[in-house]
Order: sequence, then C-alpha cells, then structure tokens
Amino acid sequence: MSVKASISLTEAQEDFARTLVAEGRYASLSAVLQQGLEMLREETEARAADTIALRALMAERRDGPFVDVSEGRQRTAGLLARKRAENGLSD
Repeated sequence: MSVKASISLTEAQEDFARTLVAEGRYASLSAVLQQGLEMLREETEARAADTIALRALMAERRDGPFVDVSEGRQRTAGLLARKRAENGLSD
C-alpha cells in the first residue's frame, strides 16, 4: 500500500535524486526516496541488533568467571598457537 506524503528536500538532495532518475537507476523520485528509507531502516535495525548482541556479550563476560591478565594472555597465546598450527603457519 502506498501513502502519499509531502516532503521537503534541499536543492542538492533534489538534484541528486533527479540525476539518479535521469540515469535510469530509479523510475521516479518516489522510488529514490523509498530506497533511501529502506536502507535507513535496515541500517537502524542492524545497529539495534549489534547493540543487543554487544550488551549480551558484556553481560556474559561480567557474569562469567574472572580471568586475570596473566591467564588471559596465556589463553590468547594458546589460541593463536593452535590457529597457526591448524593453518600450517610457523610461530
């Protein structure tokens, strides 16, 4: 379903949108704006999902067992050594 709406654009925005239509990339100014809004919606949803995932990871780390710096470095070195070995790389 389409909804008619009145919007205001800067001259630069209108020029850019009209250029896209003239180049045949979009059928109309409405199509340009619809695509732009869809891209903005997708970006907004992706950022929200990233924020949720980051908060979950932080909570998991906060609530998990404490690992001191020395042990963390040892774990990291061990992980890197295993990955190098798996990929046939030398230290």
